[in-house]
Amino acid sequence: MLYSKIEGEGKPFIIMHGFLGMSDNWKTLAGQYVEAGFQVHILDLRNHGRSFHSDEWSYEEMVQDVFEYCQANQLNKIDILGHSMGGKVAMLFATTHPEIVDKLIVADIGPRFYKQHHQDILAGLNAVDFSVKPSRNDVEAIVAQYVPDFGTRQFLLKNLYWKEPGQLAFRFNLEVFNNNLDAIGKALPDGLVFEKETLFIRGGASGYIADADFDDIRQHFPKAKFETIPNAGHWLHAENPKMFFELTTEFLKEQPINKGY
Repeated sequence: MLYSKIEGEGKPFIIMHGFLGMSDNWKTLAGQYVEAGFQVHILDLRNHGRSFHSDEWSYEEMVQDVFEYCQANQLNKIDILGHSMGGKVAMLFATTHPEIVDKLIVADIGPRFYKQHHQDILAGLNAVDFSVKPSRNDVEAIVAQYVPDFGTRQFLLKNLYWKEPGQLAFRFNLEVFNNNLDAIGKALPDGLVFEKETLFIRGGASGYIADADFDDIRQHFPKAKFETIPNAGHWLHAENPKMFFELTTEFLKEQPINKGY
């Protein structure tokens, strides 16, 4: 079973992190959603955070994990949000289990194929030799040679933990990522459609969702709405959490328009 943090009362709202992330990345925003009246479930997806490690790692398997999580927690009607890799999971989940999902929010990712672009990050992570018992500062110095951006580095290093006294390790399953890296960019299969309300939010300074992607997105999500957070990059929810929260809560609380007479 996936590790999760559950807070609040109200409509169940599942939040899923991106590649190399974890539920802790969403802790502050989760608290705000609780105050807005939701029961928030922030998950660690397989091979991430405190969830189990497995040699099997694909979007289909991650979706099955989330489905089993919903069954175990008797979640029959949910809203769901996913960022980046978590957005891919959310899209596949909503299109294959539409009876469970009322509203879908996808943060800075589309259904198309994405070419592999994490090589420098993985090279930095693989350069760390934990057998020599490095300190946190040692690990950061090694990763910094490959990942010069401070914010990205701090995001990655949140995964460091004391496996035992004097022995650091990464929480994620680096070996499986090395062996299955092409899985991360996989496109949503043709023909899958989610007919309900969907919100795509992109960072204005991020290239993950271009205007040219809108038509393809609508093929899968005919009721898709699009919002842009100006000057934000791929980690838009961390760079402008206020606007991200406002856009998402407005969407979640919106009542569908009744076109009947």
